[in-house]
Amino acid sequence: MNPTLLFAQQLMACPSVTPEDADCQTLIATRLAPLGFVCETIASGPEAFRVTNLWAKRPSALINSAGAATELIVFAGHTDVVPTGPLEQWGSHPFKPSLRDGRLYGRGASDMKTSLAAFVVAVEAFVTARPDTPLSIGFLLTSDEEGPALDGTVVVCDALQQRGEKLDYCIVGEPTAVERTGDMIKNGRRGTMSGRLCVKGVQGHIAYPHLARNPIHLAAPALAELVGIEWDKGNDFFQPTSWQVSNIHAGTGASNVIPGVVVIDFNFRFSTESTPEGLQTRLQAVLDKHELAYELTWTVGGLPFLTPPGTLVDAVCEAIRSETGITTALSTTGGTSDARFIAKICPQVIELGPPNATIHKIDEYVNVADVEPLTNIYRRVLENLHARLTP
Repeated sequence: MNPTLLFAQQLMACPSVTPEDADCQTLIATRLAPLGFVCETIASGPEAFRVTNLWAKRPSALINSAGAATELIVFAGHTDVVPTGPLEQWGSHPFKPSLRDGRLYGRGASDMKTSLAAFVVAVEAFVTARPDTPLSIGFLLTSDEEGPALDGTVVVCDALQQRGEKLDYCIVGEPTAVERTGDMIKNGRRGTMSGRLCVKGVQGHIAYPHLARNPIHLAAPALAELVGIEWDKGNDFFQPTSWQVSNIHAGTGASNVIPGVVVIDFNFRFSTESTPEGLQTRLQAVLDKHELAYELTWTVGGLPFLTPPGTLVDAVCEAIRSETGITTALSTTGGTSDARFIAKICPQVIELGPPNATIHKIDEYVNVADVEPLTNIYRRVLENLHARLTP
């Protein structure tokens, strides 16, 4: 059996629902240690939600031709998976990986244990062939990506920054492909900022509206104006900033009561053309214009980041083209990932993984035909970066 496929099944058999790692990182560290990796577990979070993080690094004693320290490429990802949902709806048990009709089924097949297995197998092949490479190689893994993401990658990045550890390149194994491995990578992501708006009115009997002030009615004109705003035009890499209402809460449950407050949850997905501060100022100006009595709280979930074409993007695109013949598409669409934390300490970050059509779904799967190319792409990226340091 293909070694990546075999190792992916071993990882998928671990029921690592957030924040549990279920020994996935131990399996990975066991494979990395014989290659010269120094493996460190960094636990974080309260006892009831204990997160396991792995930082593993294979240092190189070599220096490049200019006498500078070697470059470090990090493979990053998460060992945790989302809950399975109703077991009876699965065609096979989600933590008993099943091969059927050219597909590997199980929770984490696409998001993202196949990528983790491919990381390891690719590094094994590369280090075996080039044990004296000037590249340093690292692994940054967490069991808290699918959850709150408070004690995972962000904690490790903070620790590395405090130690003065310099990351040059990072590949995150998120599932990025659309139809087949390599057809799309993420070279950036939009920022995310959520808000909770509480508009205040006066509760009263619905038959006597003159004695009350309906906060839903008061808020409606402001919401209509906000929906129509062009926050920015985006740019060559990013879509225009989007503002969306996700929830509206009001009322006592009775049909004859005008509510006293309405609570509106919303979210910005914003490009590098906007800033959190600028978006907040513009939104609050609309609320003030409509003379609303309100309370507003903000949560910035992540800032936008971009890795333009350059050393890492070029190495990845060439690896994909050599392995598959595909000219990959660069994209910044989709949700957020832990790349947003890594981008704060690493100048070049991309996301590259298998197709994402079934992530988080019942009967999640990865096509077997996508597995070996993914491994080979990761290995070719290492070879391309190695060649750059050893002309």
